[in-house]
Amino acid sequence: MQFHPFFQGVEVGTALSLIEDCSYKIYEKERILLRKDRHREGLILILEGTVEVYIENELNAEHEVLEIVQKGELIGFSSLADFLGVPRPIKEEVTVEVRALSDVKALHIPFTVIARRWEDSYVRDYLLTQVAVRLRDVYASLAEQIKTAQARDEHHSYMARVQDVMTERVIAVPSKITIAAAAKKMDVEKTSSILVMDGKKLRGIITERDIVARVVAEGVALTEEVAEIMTKEPITIAKTAYYDDALSLILLKGVKHLPVIEDDEVVGIVTLSDLLRKENESVMKTIKQITEADESNISHIKNAIYAVLDILLREKIPIQRTLDIVTKLYDRLVIRLIELAIKTLEKKGYKAKGNFAFYQMGSSGRGEQFILTDQDHFLVYEGDEDEYYQLLGMEITLYMEKAGYARCQGLMMCSEAQWRGRIADWEERLRTWSLQSTRDNLLLAQNFFSYRFIEGNRELHRQFEKMMINLLEKAKIFLYRLAQVEREHPISTLEQPFRVLFWIERKQLDIKRSVLFPYHHSLQILALLHGSPSGTSFEKMVKLTERGVISQSFSRDLKEAANYVLSLYVKQRWEQVKNGEELTSVLQFAKLSSREKKELILSLKTLKELQTLVFNHFSL
Repeated sequence: MQFHPFFQGVEVGTALSLIEDCSYKIYEKERILLRKDRHREGLILILEGTVEVYIENELNAEHEVLEIVQKGELIGFSSLADFLGVPRPIKEEVTVEVRALSDVKALHIPFTVIARRWEDSYVRDYLLTQVAVRLRDVYASLAEQIKTAQARDEHHSYMARVQDVMTERVIAVPSKITIAAAAKKMDVEKTSSILVMDGKKLRGIITERDIVARVVAEGVALTEEVAEIMTKEPITIAKTAYYDDALSLILLKGVKHLPVIEDDEVVGIVTLSDLLRKENESVMKTIKQITEADESNISHIKNAIYAVLDILLREKIPIQRTLDIVTKLYDRLVIRLIELAIKTLEKKGYKAKGNFAFYQMGSSGRGEQFILTDQDHFLVYEGDEDEYYQLLGMEITLYMEKAGYARCQGLMMCSEAQWRGRIADWEERLRTWSLQSTRDNLLLAQNFFSYRFIEGNRELHRQFEKMMINLLEKAKIFLYRLAQVEREHPISTLEQPFRVLFWIERKQLDIKRSVLFPYHHSLQILALLHGSPSGTSFEKMVKLTERGVISQSFSRDLKEAANYVLSLYVKQRWEQVKNGEELTSVLQFAKLSSREKKELILSLKTLKELQTLVFNHFSL
């Protein structure tokens, strides 16, 4: 205590006299230090342990933590108003409570002792500074928690089921009716689609677009039966399916109407309008834009996909489903860019004779790309057409740049010779990385093994995977080296609830570098150990579960933890993009509600267990 500002600058005898008038207390974990309905009689100096200051939330039986106080810090500043003689309101106000998060040793400093030290300007300035700092942090914490609570209560679309948003009235015609009669019924009913049903059996669906494209454009007679132009065996969805299941089907299948089924009978229909209200046209236009993209408009597709991302985040679609939808849209874009690159070479007189496979790495490879970053990709091809694939690699890189992908500063693109080649070429490169495990080669391998097949010949892809698996079976030392690199980057855990989150020395966490990268690399190493070199992070998780490497229960926990951390990262980064701010992955703890902090602590602990599993395998 002699080094604490409150006791500094006085003689030893005076200090001992001050301390004698104080009370030394010991509190067990979970014990209440200060109750909300009792007057404070002074300040409390925490000598050992950690306490939390919180307010009970009577609506949900939870409590919101305002701050965490630890060794060397004071609590009870609200009592200074009593000390300074500020009159209390007639109606007794409800105040905060203080609870021990661990075993706590504390010193109660009564008003009489405070009065003896108050004339010391150093002590007075210290106390007032502490009050100002703590008040600022508490206000910031409260403001963020209120904003989060309001946003959480706005809507819970993803929790709704199809039965909650569908239209129960089904408009249908038999398959033998004429196109003209069906069109007239659509006009009378003011509907953009109509089901084709024989009795209770669903045969197909007709939309306004079908009539324009299949009747008017093709010159089909209006006297023909609707069975001739309907979409047969339309995509359907169960009545009890969730909102985001319906949204995913509509976005990824490129349809606007889903018949709703219960016990093999049609009980309703759900449309994109039902799910996304006025935004539906922009979503469908995005899908169409990608399919029909050419050199003149590919630069606009990025913003169209961003519009879809914004809708999904505002509609509170679970982050895994959001990333799945957006990743598939980007995949469509990249496939279209490859088509354009091939057509460009054909116009110049170049045509490939062999097969190729195109792969992406990084966030796209992991299935977690939501904004366009730099390019990370490579080519595998057959035959001796080196010149053609050199040109193709350059064209693909150029088209991706036009679409908004920045060129990779590390030159990990198929326009570069070291990032394209035959299977034998790749086998030699990987063997070199394995035998010469320099830091540079290990970093290249980390990025490479996040790869995912995007486009090309699937048989060639299977041959490439087979080569990879055979090579990895003989590269245990190489995997050991990768694990050693990860040993230098342990995932941060917050062992004591909220302690680190509120610690004045540290109020932030780089969620990308300190959490997501170590998590990805740990999952990557485990997958490589067990013959799963490619795929998204969640695909690797599924394979490890199927092979008994991780248990079903741990897999569920791991998935939830990864989803939660990713949701924090994606939402923060997207807000930065929308606001034109500098992009950062540093998470400020003051912006989290108490519930979010608890979730973060549990998530980090789970991800740490995955990393520990890797270290234990190699006895690191």
